[in-house]
Amino acid sequence: MEGGSAVMDSAVSRDEEAPLVATQLPNHAPRKHTRDVHILSCGFLLIFLAYGAAQNLESSVNTTGNLGTISLGILYVSFTIFSLGASLVVRALGSKNAVLLGTSGYWLFIAANLRPSWYTMIPASLYLGFAASIIWVGEGTYLTSTAWSHAKDSNLHEGTVIGSFNGEFWGFFASHQFVGNLISLTVLQDDGSGTTGGTNLLFTVFLCSMTLGTILLCFLRKRDDKEGTSSEDPSVSLYSYLKCQTNLVISPLFDIRMLLIIPLIAYSGLQQAFVWAEFTKEVVKPALGVRGVGGSMAVYGAFDAICSLAAGRLTSGLTSITWIVSGGAVLQGCVFLALLVRHSYSGVYTYVFPLLLASLLGIGDGVLNTQLNALIALLFKQNTEAAFAQLKVWQSGAIAAVFFLSPYITLQAMLVTMLAAVFVSFFAFLFLTVHLEKAFSHSALDV
Repeated sequence: MEGGSAVMDSAVSRDEEAPLVATQLPNHAPRKHTRDVHILSCGFLLIFLAYGAAQNLESSVNTTGNLGTISLGILYVSFTIFSLGASLVVRALGSKNAVLLGTSGYWLFIAANLRPSWYTMIPASLYLGFAASIIWVGEGTYLTSTAWSHAKDSNLHEGTVIGSFNGEFWGFFASHQFVGNLISLTVLQDDGSGTTGGTNLLFTVFLCSMTLGTILLCFLRKRDDKEGTSSEDPSVSLYSYLKCQTNLVISPLFDIRMLLIIPLIAYSGLQQAFVWAEFTKEVVKPALGVRGVGGSMAVYGAFDAICSLAAGRLTSGLTSITWIVSGGAVLQGCVFLALLVRHSYSGVYTYVFPLLLASLLGIGDGVLNTQLNALIALLFKQNTEAAFAQLKVWQSGAIAAVFFLSPYITLQAMLVTMLAAVFVSFFAFLFLTVHLEKAFSHSALDV
């Protein structure tokens, strides 16, 4: 373990040039960076309220040959593969342009649902995997760059600004489950013959929402995402350039900090897919019926949004991140234990139990979304795009695994897997934070 500690100490020392607390900064008049955060948050809400609700309906609406489930599995495999090179695309396009290009994949996927078939859904899913990889790396890079600029211009604590901006973004984003599922409940109709009417109208409404979101994102201001990185020499050969960029992409995997965060990243994907693929099917549907799925996901989204906003406001640095993640991990662990040992319920408890668990799962998801993004933004300032690409590689890979394994694994086996995952990921995270605190303390003493 001494070798790992030495590597971590050196990793911390590399970041000493950009200290956690901003000091001796020029007193410039602060720019309106918060405007861009508001636009980014609202734009993603309009886009993902459509996609999130559509994703929840895929396995129920496109049932022929399991088209909906297979499409989602292919989507997240594609997402995983393209995320490996997403940082190169974002560096080339810039974070704003990457976000705008990424919206096209979501628009095409919703449009394919108007005429669902193997010839429309599979190509749309493959392309959405690429689009999702660049929109999320672009979002993380853009939001982090905005937070840095705001902290510098306003002479504020960097960790506080990153936490606040992530809290606002993920709070808005998490509310897409609430808003999108309410729209689904309003538009969809039960024909009484086992089929659902109004799907084309619903997807048309979703296309309109996505179009508005994309137009809104066009008003984002471009940012210098390459600040702090070396300038590119135009005389360098294409081979040397690609080799350099590839090293930037994989370099986080040689950083002990990233290796210790990866289990928590993978778990964040597992718990999301568990809610989408297992919780709604095995817990909510038997208790509340098909219509209850939308209501439970609305509760999940509401608590996810509230917790994201609260967790973002409470984030000020590594110590606060540690406590907040600890609380979320314990809550979700309790949910998995409750489901594993649950007994049959009757009366009002039949309806309350799934909704209570949905709220707790939403709180845990809100914690993971805000704190993982804040942690990566704080620790990987010199290679932000590659770090956020790793976040999406491991997260989407875990989601894809659950979608493909779901038909072949029991709920009990899935719950045991989730408990093991939250245990391993949480203790790897604690190991990281303890050693980082020691490294920061030694660095302060040396100064």
